[in-house]
Amino acid sequence: MQPAGSPTPIAPEKDEHDAPVRSEHGLIGKILFVLGIGIALMHIYFNILTVMPSLWQNALHFAGFGLMCALLFPSLRQTGGARDTVVLAVDVAFGLLVAFAAVFLIAQEDAIYARGVHLTPIEWAAGIVLILGAIEFTRRTTGWIIPVLIVLALTYVGWWGEHVSGVFRFAGLSAETILFRSIFGDDGLFGNIALISSTFVFMFILFGAFLLRSGAGDFVIDLARSVAGKTTGGPGLVAVFASALTGTISGSAVANTASTGVITIPLMKRAGFPPKFAAAIEAAASTGGQLMPPIMGAGAFVMASYTQIPYTTIIGVSVIPAILYFASVAFFVRLEAKRSGVKQMEDGAPSALEVIKRGGLPFLLPVAVLIGLLVVGFTPTYAAGISILAVVVSSWLTPNKMGPKAILEALALGARNMVMTGVLLCAIGLVVNVIATAGVGNTFSLMITEWAGSSLIIAIVLIALASLVLGMGLPVTASYIVLGTLSAPALYNLIADAQVVDAIARGALSDEAKAVLMLVAPDQIAALGSAMSMEAANAIFAMVPIDLADALRTSVLDPATLTFALLSAHMIIFWLSQDSNVTPPVCLTAFTAAAIAKTPPMATGLESWKVAKGLYVVPLLFAYTPLLGGDWIEITELGFFALIGLYAFSAGLQGYLEHRLSPLMRLVLIANAILLLWPLPMWVHGLGASLFVTLFVFSRRLGKREAAGVAAA
Repeated sequence: MQPAGSPTPIAPEKDEHDAPVRSEHGLIGKILFVLGIGIALMHIYFNILTVMPSLWQNALHFAGFGLMCALLFPSLRQTGGARDTVVLAVDVAFGLLVAFAAVFLIAQEDAIYARGVHLTPIEWAAGIVLILGAIEFTRRTTGWIIPVLIVLALTYVGWWGEHVSGVFRFAGLSAETILFRSIFGDDGLFGNIALISSTFVFMFILFGAFLLRSGAGDFVIDLARSVAGKTTGGPGLVAVFASALTGTISGSAVANTASTGVITIPLMKRAGFPPKFAAAIEAAASTGGQLMPPIMGAGAFVMASYTQIPYTTIIGVSVIPAILYFASVAFFVRLEAKRSGVKQMEDGAPSALEVIKRGGLPFLLPVAVLIGLLVVGFTPTYAAGISILAVVVSSWLTPNKMGPKAILEALALGARNMVMTGVLLCAIGLVVNVIATAGVGNTFSLMITEWAGSSLIIAIVLIALASLVLGMGLPVTASYIVLGTLSAPALYNLIADAQVVDAIARGALSDEAKAVLMLVAPDQIAALGSAMSMEAANAIFAMVPIDLADALRTSVLDPATLTFALLSAHMIIFWLSQDSNVTPPVCLTAFTAAAIAKTPPMATGLESWKVAKGLYVVPLLFAYTPLLGGDWIEITELGFFALIGLYAFSAGLQGYLEHRLSPLMRLVLIANAILLLWPLPMWVHGLGASLFVTLFVFSRRLGKREAAGVAAA
């Protein structure tokens, strides 16, 4: 029996790719429950209470979740007959074998080095089992795309890479070297990405599980209804607000949609929103949950590791962009509510104060503790651990007190929700290891630079297309990892180079920078210290060879500017990696919302793609403005005018402002949006804002006339 007053137990999150899952009732459910508790406690022990060698930590991490994966995800589809029992026995044996192989190989590390990095037959066998286990578990949880990538990557460095002509030709490594590097390499199966998975990602997913078990999910919905329910388009704004808050709990856009959408989509439909639009709003808002600080899904932790930029810096600069994205979705809600004549929510929603008194502390207090600890300087892992304790303690100040049973359920839920992510992040290391070993990332970056012709916008379009294609088969975290490894250097160079060219044009060069440029353009010595046209500056920069370009960047730009150029590159890729959630033909988040709304999946996907346009607009601000690296005055100015620009852009796309717009008015509004969003002087943005206010007032008057005419008729 569940303790009185406690919330309904939260079902495990649905996996990103809807893989078939065994029934978690009966003996299997009990084993998974106990195993999940054990794995969660093990992670708390080596993340909070002790310091363990990273290889051991990552091996135990993969072994535990590999075993859970073998129990939870069958290798063959269930038929309900005797065959299922045989499949279960084989899966359990395979899971135990893979877990043993992981622990055994790490235990043999010293012996392998003592033999000069040579493997014995049993180590060969264990290594092969381990690689096959990573491939198979990833196939079960995410489909065939990542396993195929792993096989192609491993065979590339060992076999067919030497038969490729051109820049991607690779002489090849021995099978023993490939196996050793795949497991023990810094970017391998138990490398840097696995360390991110076993530390930051797991602890934050566990934190989210405790929040869910404490009743935070119900609190989020009630708070959203109390805050946004009575405004124009209230039910739609509830979906936006609830999904933004749920983003601090769930790292999955699909899970976000499934958990909040069952409440918000029927609410929107009853208020008068078209069903397809209601589903699109929920899908777009839930996608934004992974952009919402302080958690932002697993991708933010990977970004911190890749860039060596503190996690606190990443979430700090992400606040304004997240607000811009959710505001853009909210603008669509208001515009559609005005166009469709949506009713306000029914009376009876509690006030915000009543909601907080009734059980808000398990959400508000732990999140405040988490943010406070991160700001003070504690590591994300430690901050998440203390915040978990804060969830339990704060629950005792509400009717939803967490006792021993609820704590155990939260531990098991956290481990269960981590299975797919844990297996995926370890396995994707096999691909990243090959990219690093063969230098594919640098080659690919040079190709992007060449294709883009030094044009930043063309490079962003190419990366957006690549992210869409990858996102059809990869979860967004894996898509970001692959794209970040391949294309982030090219994007970083283009962003930094634009500022270098600007410095050359202004004549703002240090003596060191002038010395570098004198080597490549000695005939321009007299012009280097004075202002010149952008065309002339570009011509001089084009003479700089690749091997001197980095020296020029570091001599012209200060470390802070270079840091935020790197952060901008990764943030652009991170945001674009989310678009596969809402962009046809494969948009799992939109399809999940369509199933709830009972609307055509592909049509819902197209509608959600339109509503989520902030995913494409905001990254352009990262590229062309100091939105991430400017001072607070610059960021405030950019954010203010960007909000107005996004409203104008949304109205132009939706065809409605305060009345139905003609095609010409829609074009004018989109042009007005570009004027507000493009990096221009403040007085130009002021003119753009004045133009929008004029158009808004004009549209409002026309809307009142139309309403009066309808009333008179």
